[in-house]
Amino acid sequence: MTKAPRYEPGVFPVIMAGGSGTRFWPLSRKRRPKQFLPLTSPRPLIVETQRRVGTLAPARSTFVVCGQLHQAPVRRLLKTLPKANVIVEPEARNTAPAIALAVAHVSRIDPKGVLVVLPSDQHVADVPAFDRALREAVKVARGGAVVTLGITPTRPETGYGYIRVGAALSGTAKEVAAFVEKPNREKAEGYLSQGGYLWNAGIFVFRADVMKAAFAKHLPDVVGPLAAIEAALGSTKAGTVLRREFPKLPATSIDYGVAEKVQPIAVVPADCGWSDVGSFNALPEVRPTDASGNVVEGAQPLVIDCEGCVVLAGKRPLAVVGMKDVVVVDAGDALLVLPKDKSQDVRKVVDLLKAKKLSRLL
Repeated sequence: MTKAPRYEPGVFPVIMAGGSGTRFWPLSRKRRPKQFLPLTSPRPLIVETQRRVGTLAPARSTFVVCGQLHQAPVRRLLKTLPKANVIVEPEARNTAPAIALAVAHVSRIDPKGVLVVLPSDQHVADVPAFDRALREAVKVARGGAVVTLGITPTRPETGYGYIRVGAALSGTAKEVAAFVEKPNREKAEGYLSQGGYLWNAGIFVFRADVMKAAFAKHLPDVVGPLAAIEAALGSTKAGTVLRREFPKLPATSIDYGVAEKVQPIAVVPADCGWSDVGSFNALPEVRPTDASGNVVEGAQPLVIDCEGCVVLAGKRPLAVVGMKDVVVVDAGDALLVLPKDKSQDVRKVVDLLKAKKLSRLL
């Protein structure tokens, strides 16, 4: 018999699903961005995310924030979520306004409810360790702190922001001494060797009333529109008020607008096999590889004398011979080939498609 999860009372996971389809083109498109792709398992990333937080709170207490273009796939993939728990932004305005919307919805249910805000498109290999870290973060957040999860670094990564750890608090939690921008290689190596630094995963835990107070102090332009949106929830004018008030919210990130300024802010370290799955280059970290370090998938992939490659075939045969550290992706209507270490440059392809007005491929 499967043991029922031990839910945390008064906890509301909020899955942020506003990403656009650029980093995994040609698999990802505007209507099917990264969070809807099965990049780390047979299930899309957003489904895996909901499954992870499903040990913390039931579906009725879980919310997703997304854009209008993506509400249909969210509802199709996350069937157990109540319809009202899919919060649709009228327009994309960064993470602070998106989180403000979630705060409004949770406040209406429980003014001191604890929100666990996390991206929809990350990977976690050790789910029990992740669950333990979230529960620790919830415990600290109940006391009135804004809490973030910090990932124990495993390499001198230059693509992530870092958190410099301060004094010890309760349990495993520590003070955040500083948020550090993405470093160069030399600085990243220094962070790793000296210790005291964690990767910033963009996961935040806080009480609804605490975040409202933080908005009032650090982003006061949020207060009026947020109050109007919350007051209208559940009424026939909710949609009209949302469309009128949401564009008034400052288009900024929660990191810059609140997290880097608010006190107290704590960090709970997590060693859980985390990855932001930021590009095709990351797939060998999160997918099985063959004896030569290749990630190979598709109906008819033919990979010969290759090493360290990512080969994602479609329905037709795809042959890759004698290559090392390259990415080859066949999406049916488009083919991508590039060196693995240039995976971030996929964005340039998307920019060129826009410039050439090839919207059918976006």
